[in-house]
Amino acid sequence: MAALGWLTPRRRSATARSVLAGEASAEAARKSSQELEQLGEATQPDEGTPETEFPVVGDDRAAAFFDLDNTVMQGAAIFHFGRGLYKRKFFQRRELVKFGWQQAWFRIAGVEDPEHMQDARDSALSIVKGHRVAELMSIGEEIYDEYMAERIWPGTRALAQAHLDAGQKVWLVTAAPVETATIIARRLGLTGALGTVAESVGGVYTGKLVGEPLHGPAKAEAVRALAAAEGLDLRRCAAYSDSHNDIPMLSLVGHPYAINPDTKLRKHARERDWRLRDYRTGRKAAKVGIPAAAGVGALAGGTAAAVALHRRRR
Repeated sequence: MAALGWLTPRRRSATARSVLAGEASAEAARKSSQELEQLGEATQPDEGTPETEFPVVGDDRAAAFFDLDNTVMQGAAIFHFGRGLYKRKFFQRRELVKFGWQQAWFRIAGVEDPEHMQDARDSALSIVKGHRVAELMSIGEEIYDEYMAERIWPGTRALAQAHLDAGQKVWLVTAAPVETATIIARRLGLTGALGTVAESVGGVYTGKLVGEPLHGPAKAEAVRALAAAEGLDLRRCAAYSDSHNDIPMLSLVGHPYAINPDTKLRKHARERDWRLRDYRTGRKAAKVGIPAAAGVGALAGGTAAAVALHRRRR
């Protein structure tokens, strides 16, 4: 694993490992998207979603890129995944407590802590090493139903649906494992997902990453690589995130949105007149071009952290 230095906000430029992670994620995302198209799986549009000037209907050179943690879903996908693996006895109680503490901190602070995220990824890699990719994908489907489905922000979901209704592709872009991200994307009826690519040989995880986690500059590299492969015009694309760590990705597109923004991203967005939306408190940003349907059900859940849940069950 790379040192923690790549996670710090001071480093904005892409490294060779960022480029490698981005390109690997883009390749995995396109492959999974093609498989979804072959299966013909798609979510029907929500009834009553109004037409808006943006996104532009029929603009097939535009697409939307959504961060996952705290943007599309309350909390962090990797922590929910960890809870599900614990339930299936993939690791011990002390590791559950660690996952629970990290998740509790994430929910309270609302931002990503580099050390916590790095620890979680190290733990996840060690846990899945030697397991088959197909096995983890199957388990991931169950974990989505158990811990993630009820944590999707309805407001952000409506924004994604507006792009789908306009005939545009919609991609998740996340530091979570690409397999987990792909499951979430499929369940939401999205096009596919860009995520951290864990190395596998013969369908078995090796416990290593391809490049580095898809975080910060690596996300921007993944979006850039996917846009080139798909023939997209980034000036016509939109990106959505809650974190200042995603400023490189948001700055790539012509339509950046700050969703449930942390303090640094809110300040940055206001200085540049980016669109703002906050579903944690019900506050609405008076910005043109945000679909009205995105205001539906914009209340944060009060789900307890994993460690508290475990203690109650004892």
